[in-house]
Amino acid sequence: MNRVATQSRFFQSAPILFILKKSIPFFLVGLGCLPLAAQDIPAVPNPPRLVNDLAGALQPDQREALERKLVAFDDSTSTQITIVIVPTTGEYEISDYSFALGRQWGIGQRGKDNGILLTWAVNDRRYFIATGYGAEGAITDAEAGRIGEQYLRPNFRAGAYYQGLNEATDALMQQVQGEFTAADRADNPGEGSGFPVLLLILVIFVVIFVISRNNRGGGNRFGRGGPVFFPYTTFGGGGSRSGSGFGGGGGFGGFGGGSFGGGGAGGDY
Repeated sequence: MNRVATQSRFFQSAPILFILKKSIPFFLVGLGCLPLAAQDIPAVPNPPRLVNDLAGALQPDQREALERKLVAFDDSTSTQITIVIVPTTGEYEISDYSFALGRQWGIGQRGKDNGILLTWAVNDRRYFIATGYGAEGAITDAEAGRIGEQYLRPNFRAGAYYQGLNEATDALMQQVQGEFTAADRADNPGEGSGFPVLLLILVIFVVIFVISRNNRGGGNRFGRGGPVFFPYTTFGGGGSRSGSGFGGGGGFGGFGGGSFGGGGAGGDY
């Protein structure tokens, strides 16, 4: 009798367990945290900067000119436009790479999500403009695509890299001007805004654990593979203002803990 009851409970709960286990990877992919491991995303710069040339594509004076312009815009509007130049995004699509980097760095202000990330993969000859949730209204996917087509592609093809980045960021600044003010800056940046997401994941695993315990001794098991790997991610903004250079000399103070969804557009040249 007990064996029959155990098997009955198993077959009633097994479909739920199976669905939950199968859905978790897709849920994590949707968040952008499964495809990219921590080592594939550059660490948050210390001291923090808005222009991060990890490929050596720009001259020092060009990097500084862009940095000064973007820091001034951040100071007056709280909107953080960030340039990240890498040699390659490897096996990853530049869009996925950009969203993951934007989340992990926490570009933009927590609660406002007004970050904009311009990623350029030099060896791949590709670029992408990613917009935070809060900037998607001012810079639609179509607008991001237009800015890339009008300023990045022709200049990059001509080897005028600084000019392309300078003109593209000017266009982004003009497009988002007036959407946010300095008063929209996060009061306590550095604390992730993704706690509800972490809580939801925890609840899912608790449900799986409880169902699994009830099913012990009941026959076949679903999902015999190893545990799901959770690479480091801020799940919506773990921006850091720590490190030397914070608040020093009127420079960039650090990222505000913003998040990214799936807005933006890119292309090649």
